[in-house]
Amino acid sequence: MREQEDILQPAPVIGTEQVAQAERTLHRYKAGKAALDRRLIDNELWFRMAHWKQYKNRMMEAKPQPSSGWLFNSIASKHADAMDNYPEPNVMPRAADDETAARTLSSVLPVVLEQAGYEQVYSDSWWRKLKQGTGVKGIFWDPSAQGGLGEIAIRSMNILMLYWEPGVMDIQDSPHFFSLSLEDSDQLAQRWPQLKGRTGGTIDAARYIHDDSIDTTHKSVVVDWYYKKPGPGGRMLVHYCKFCNGVPLYASENDPRLARRGFYDHGKYPFVFDVLFQEEDSPAGFGYIDVMKDCQNSIDRINQAMDENVLLASKQRYVLSDGAGVNEEELADLSRDIIHVSGRLSDDSFHQLQTAGLQPSSITYRNSRVDELKEISGNRDISQGGTSGGVTAASAIAALQEAGSKLSRDMIKSAYRAFAQECYLVIDLMRQFYDEERVFRITGERGQNVYLPFSAAMLRPVPVKDLAGVELGSREPVFDITISAAKKSTFSRLTQNETAKECYQLGFFNPANADAALAALEMMDFEGIEKVRQRVRQNGTLARQLQAAQQQLTRLAQLVKARKGLPEPVRAARPAAPDAAARRAMNTNTRRQQV
Repeated sequence: MREQEDILQPAPVIGTEQVAQAERTLHRYKAGKAALDRRLIDNELWFRMAHWKQYKNRMMEAKPQPSSGWLFNSIASKHADAMDNYPEPNVMPRAADDETAARTLSSVLPVVLEQAGYEQVYSDSWWRKLKQGTGVKGIFWDPSAQGGLGEIAIRSMNILMLYWEPGVMDIQDSPHFFSLSLEDSDQLAQRWPQLKGRTGGTIDAARYIHDDSIDTTHKSVVVDWYYKKPGPGGRMLVHYCKFCNGVPLYASENDPRLARRGFYDHGKYPFVFDVLFQEEDSPAGFGYIDVMKDCQNSIDRINQAMDENVLLASKQRYVLSDGAGVNEEELADLSRDIIHVSGRLSDDSFHQLQTAGLQPSSITYRNSRVDELKEISGNRDISQGGTSGGVTAASAIAALQEAGSKLSRDMIKSAYRAFAQECYLVIDLMRQFYDEERVFRITGERGQNVYLPFSAAMLRPVPVKDLAGVELGSREPVFDITISAAKKSTFSRLTQNETAKECYQLGFFNPANADAALAALEMMDFEGIEKVRQRVRQNGTLARQLQAAQQQLTRLAQLVKARKGLPEPVRAARPAAPDAAARRAMNTNTRRQQV
């Protein structure tokens, strides 16, 4: 009976043989990425100002090894610019029927990102983007989140643990994609019983150089293997397999629910690469450390020579012959007032060795290399609030800062493009997995809490019918995503506030000036101009409606008076004020009555 059941049960599509073939592909991908891994490890040392470990010169062991923070300061400044312009999505519909779904997504999507801790992911990814040249985010579905209900998970990925086919520009063009992770062997064996006795390290994973000793003997490398293959109808499907040490732990092709559907309905690898400076034939780029480390190396070596020169110049050293008769211990002890000498001293046998001080040309050269590093990184003094050339006005300093931040704005635009791709992946996951209705707390237009129900029903295809009511097919809602800065820099807020005050002072919001204000706004361009135009139109419409209502009331009043034939009301004559004699008589009569 058991043999019959084994015959009826289909063999798994992904087994040990397929996993072994995937491991061979992984090793081929690792060999093609070895140079990039070495550069990433070296850049991490430069960022931590520990790059002297790369110099294996024995003559340098007893000498000072200064590490100035010019390179670190440039990267920290770029990261601060990125956090000042934290992105916020705005979902726009492509069809009029999808306006309700787009407005709901515009309110729900920021809440989903907040619950996934996206701000921390955004910060970590930017650090890696600036250091390594590439920030990678992974957008996954976590079925165990929220007590088994499932939720979207967004993580900042370590590019050292990611592998793709060498030579491709877009990871979506790679037939396979691997994501590695180190996990505790005992916990793996408890979760996956088939791993008992088969844990350990069979795949070497690239690791950064740390000051601490990190023991990985009790760790095992777990591989998340994503691959693409055509499905029914020729549509490209993305499948997923998790394996460790050649043992398959899960495979979507072995799951009857996903075998013909794919692991993710969007058919893409759930990773987004945010590149700083693009390299040809590679989805990864290079960062500011690769550009600045040669200049930083020169600055540090000059600092080392200058430090050594200052130490030598400030220290008393002597040239002493063997027959000088000077007590060396007493000479080296600076606390002694008397030094014993046997015999006669002369300039030939004993004299002080004087080290020349720093030359002005050396200091000038060192400062020029510092200025060169600032120019290379675009981290000039004015971008950090420093003044030069007699500029003291706050508005002028802010204007110079804005003009000098075009490099940061260019970097942020590239991050916004990657953020839009991430939002599209999040929407696709919501369309696939949000089967049950969820309630999200959002902020209403007046600042109050609004509890908004949401499910995948409004994102999934809707039937399309013709005039006769016959269903011809279905249409899936499609959206466009625009990105704006949720957290703006101080200069941006100041500029927008000044623009609002100028519009108010010019009478743009006066209902009587609505037409002229709209004409002026057509020639202007600033962030949020559409909301201003909408408000001006509303003011003009309300003013015209109020004027029309007043005119109609006037006509109605005249009509009522004409029909009733009522004369104009006669106002009663106001009595004249009494003169002085009459007032005295009235006061006298009042006193008599009181008596």
